[in-house]
Amino acid sequence: MLTSSFAAELARAHASVPDALPGAAFCALADGLLALLFPQRAERPLLTADAVAAELYHFRSELAALLALVPALPAPAPALADEFTAQLPALRTALLRDASAILASDPAAQGLGEIITSYPGFYATALHRLAHALHQRGLPRLPRLLSEYAHQRTGIDIHPGAQIGASFCIDHGTGLVIGETAIIGANVQIYQGVTLGALSVTKGLQGTKRHPTIEDHVVIYAGATILGGSTVVGTRSIIGGNVWLTESVPSHSRVYHRAHIQISRNEDPAAELVFSI
Repeated sequence: MLTSSFAAELARAHASVPDALPGAAFCALADGLLALLFPQRAERPLLTADAVAAELYHFRSELAALLALVPALPAPAPALADEFTAQLPALRTALLRDASAILASDPAAQGLGEIITSYPGFYATALHRLAHALHQRGLPRLPRLLSEYAHQRTGIDIHPGAQIGASFCIDHGTGLVIGETAIIGANVQIYQGVTLGALSVTKGLQGTKRHPTIEDHVVIYAGATILGGSTVVGTRSIIGGNVWLTESVPSHSRVYHRAHIQISRNEDPAAELVFSI
């Protein structure tokens, strides 16, 4: 039997919390924006410029209304909504470049439409670019809510503070982690299970550069771990699968992990299979 004191304790906890952020509505608005920017994602493509203009106006109004519910904004909600909406042309251009980078690198990709509608790497990158734009403007908590929404849907965890350059390609992507202070250049390709992380997670390092810098035209294969705020991967380098890297490498490097693999075969298929490590 729950006690009345427990109920009173929960009531005090609820009363002490400021107004809840409109997280679910904001994530739904982000999905709606992607459908507006990319008609391949829309249930019903808009057929006239007037229809598109009306949807853009609706998006701006809805964004302003949701931002008005957020405490401690760095600027008035309408001004922030106007500023963000004005960036939509540049955002769409950046995301088209991301999609084109995926198409150019993935032999399984059949076209931009497939990438825009079904590739988790593109979706995670799109929501990151939205979250990063809000993070740059100092909005509290909403950018992280958006990045965690993408994380839940794709298995790709990108902190909204991470700086990612043009033509970014995530292939597969499940288990990818990119930390808050990571800096990624242009034309970088990253596979599943990669971690761009910190060497230490002590609280005293908050506000410092804790995550690596990846320069332009770098490929990082599956399972690689690159750690440290002073670690720099030079341009046009290739980091092989399962590499553990905590120091910088110069441009045009090839870094790989060579495991010892032993293969044996029993010629008698009826023999008992016994395996020991």
